[in-house]
Amino acid sequence: MKIAIIGAGNLGLAIAKGVLHSNGATTMYLTKRNTSEIKDFEKYGNVTVTTDNREAVQKSDTLIFAVQPGHFASILEQVKDLLTENHVIISAITGFSISKIEDIIGHDKYIIRSMPNTAISVGNSMTCMCSNELGKKRVDLAKAIFNRMGHTMEIPEEQMQAATVICASGIAFWMRLIRATTQGAIQLGFDAKEAQELAMHTCNGAASLLIDSGSHPEEEIDRVTTPKGCTIEGLNEMEHQGLSSSLIQGIVASFEKISAIRKG
Repeated sequence: MKIAIIGAGNLGLAIAKGVLHSNGATTMYLTKRNTSEIKDFEKYGNVTVTTDNREAVQKSDTLIFAVQPGHFASILEQVKDLLTENHVIISAITGFSISKIEDIIGHDKYIIRSMPNTAISVGNSMTCMCSNELGKKRVDLAKAIFNRMGHTMEIPEEQMQAATVICASGIAFWMRLIRATTQGAIQLGFDAKEAQELAMHTCNGAASLLIDSGSHPEEEIDRVTTPKGCTIEGLNEMEHQGLSSSLIQGIVASFEKISAIRKG
């Protein structure tokens, strides 16, 4: 697969690392206005780093766009005359609808929107995607790319903003919970490094339990709570202090913000 990542910033590089580490590309082009920071990627041998978006499009068949939303339209205008019936266009750009893309490059292209998160760089992203009507024929190809770097889910386009909050912003939410657990462990006597190690691997284990078993979270909670025990005491105190409520309110606040940005 000949892949071009147009816009090798933080997200673009995370995708590039995921693809390269899983041997998911025969060739890869990475584009950026300042290439000095990403020249090291050429050590992979099959990677070309360039400032030339047109060259990247001409030499590739799968195009992953990870540029800033404000630059996307002009870049599409710049390369649209090079797009052929073989190109698959995958946008990883927040808030830029499929209809906007079609208005620029036409309805006769395979267009897919994807929303990975930064865990893609370690092969563990939750990536949501949707497509235009023609793009449905290439969704499996997009899933094949992103499944190498985690898990994918196809959803309706109207749910993409919500998916951005749960999956992309969600990385930050879970990091904050891990940090809080780390701080609690320090207060109980562990040093900072030990505390973070305990928090990280316990969080990873909790998620793995649900993924592997298919259980509801409350089923697994029931396995570790005993009558009058320390676990239920801690859980109840957290709920008294608004743990679930504050998380839900934070998620809703993030969604309201992203919705306001799109309307603006």
